[in-house]
Amino acid sequence: MSTKLTKWGTLVIACTAMLVLSVDMTALHLAIPLLTRELAPSAAEILWIADGYGFALAGLLITMGWLGDRIGRRRLLIAGAVAFAGASALTAYAHTTETLIAGRVLLGIAGATIMPSALALVRNAFTESAERTMAVGIFAGVGGLGVGLGPLLGGALLDHFWWGAVFLINVPLMAVVVAVGPVVLRESRDPRPGRLDPLSVLMSAAGMVGVIYAVKEIATGGFDLERTAIGLVSVAVLVAFVRRQALIADPLIDVRLFRIPAFSGSVGVNLFAMFALVAQSLVFAQFWQLVLGWSPWEAGLAGLPGALGAMAGGAALSPPLISAVGRAKAIAAGLLLTACAFASFTAFGTDLEYWTLLPVLILNGLGMGVAMAVTSDTILASVPKERAGAASAVSETATELGGALGMALLGSVVNAVYRSRMDTPEGLPGTASAMAEDSLPGAYEAATALPADVAARTLEAAKLAYVDAMHTALLCSAFLALCAAVAALYALRSVPKELESVSV
Repeated sequence: MSTKLTKWGTLVIACTAMLVLSVDMTALHLAIPLLTRELAPSAAEILWIADGYGFALAGLLITMGWLGDRIGRRRLLIAGAVAFAGASALTAYAHTTETLIAGRVLLGIAGATIMPSALALVRNAFTESAERTMAVGIFAGVGGLGVGLGPLLGGALLDHFWWGAVFLINVPLMAVVVAVGPVVLRESRDPRPGRLDPLSVLMSAAGMVGVIYAVKEIATGGFDLERTAIGLVSVAVLVAFVRRQALIADPLIDVRLFRIPAFSGSVGVNLFAMFALVAQSLVFAQFWQLVLGWSPWEAGLAGLPGALGAMAGGAALSPPLISAVGRAKAIAAGLLLTACAFASFTAFGTDLEYWTLLPVLILNGLGMGVAMAVTSDTILASVPKERAGAASAVSETATELGGALGMALLGSVVNAVYRSRMDTPEGLPGTASAMAEDSLPGAYEAATALPADVAARTLEAAKLAYVDAMHTALLCSAFLALCAAVAALYALRSVPKELESVSV
């Protein structure tokens, strides 16, 4: 098989796997109301159904990155694809809440094997700088496209099939990865991987899951002794994990990689960029459906131009931008464009035409696509090829952590501003008033039991309060994107345009 066919075949297989993972992250959200009616899970079980995938994924990314470097990334990717297909079938046909939760956790474990392996294989297939940047941009763009396609495909399937169909679509796509992957993918591994340290595995998983769990719980329920203790203990575990990596002979993560400015700077920028980006998906899901009254299908379709813009920004704009202005300025330019787009969103209210929003969505996608593609490429290109799996895992972990923090903290901003701005109509019953003042979905639920005129005034007030909350969150995101742009200019100022892997 020719080198060219191997390279682009590797990218297609890696992108197919990444597309499935990205779709799976968001397609479930639309299915929760249906599966809740059928399986009747408790509130705690709903949390695990929604978050079990993310917890398992975030907790095992570092370990699976190391494992891919040790046993071979192709081997781990294929094994993960088989496991993901099997877990998808288990989840789709789950008849009990316990089985569904188990399926979601298994999906997260399988996803953790695929993410770092796929990106590392792309990095090893493309050795020329401009081609590698373009390939990583396409890979990152496909991930963003999958997030946008999730609600779209989920809405289409749920209109015609049962809730399990949103998981069953994973099976044929992963079957393609399993069938074609061994033919086009070239095996790569670290020739001197060392031994696995079980305590490091336990510490990394417990620390990451604990931090993300505590952040989500504090964001929804506020501070209390238990949540705060979990968060502090988890942070302490992660600190101890990092110190242990510096002391043991065979670490899961070689902390010396963080001495490389290109690596450490890009990881930090990646985390804060994801922190800012998550606000868009967070606020627009409710804005499009509950404020503008669009169907799930229409809401999913509305987000696609931004995802396509991200793919174009990563694949088409990143290489020439790096050549023209360098990596630091390319990332800063992308984040500055994103910040301007976030700020521009505040001009839109409860009554708008989609076509007026479309240019801002595309510009936002282009900017974030450039920033994420260049940071991802810089992370991979700045470390030795044999450690690409571990570097990819660190990149994906930063992305997961940034997304979780953004969802939690910016979600708290949305909730706080909504509650402060919500002006319920006079004479509203106490229970209905409390529901309407709690959240926009709560206002819709309260309105079902109210007279038509009171319900209309309640929903109008709730929509206005939510738009104010959305604007505040988007301004916060614009500020964070600006901060990330400044950080990129400083942290990556000495990183050259052309990067060669270094020894550490």
